[in-house]
Amino acid sequence: MSLQTTINSELVTAMKAQDAVRLRGLRAIKAAILLANTAENSKELDADSEIALLQRLVKQRRDSLDIFTTQNRPDLAVREEEEIAVIVEFLPKQLSREEVAAAVHTIVAEIGASSMKDMGRVMGAASKQLAGKTEGKLISEIVKEVLSA
Repeated sequence: MSLQTTINSELVTAMKAQDAVRLRGLRAIKAAILLANTAENSKELDADSEIALLQRLVKQRRDSLDIFTTQNRPDLAVREEEEIAVIVEFLPKQLSREEVAAAVHTIVAEIGASSMKDMGRVMGAASKQLAGKTEGKLISEIVKEVLSA
């Protein structure tokens, strides 16, 4: 079942349950899907594109959450946390830091990377292999740690 179909059915359920928090998060996802589908030269979203879209939504909300927390706006920070919780439900299970580190070590061994000069190659391979399973920021941190050790 496509993400759009799932979101539409979840929207109906949230409306019936009068769950305003969940409804707000689901509407944000639906709006992003509609924008992606109506973008110039766009095709129907495939599974990878849907995951990338959801990850982008979570990242935007985490950035906003950081700003609201820094500016001492707990009312807005709570809204962002609630929306993050709803969006994350539709993402695949995220890997732990240790699992990402193990995958990066394997990639480094396969590529034969030995210094920070090889970071681009390692990041490219790691990003492809771990797409949708973790954030790029975490991959980058771990790659830097591994290559600088």
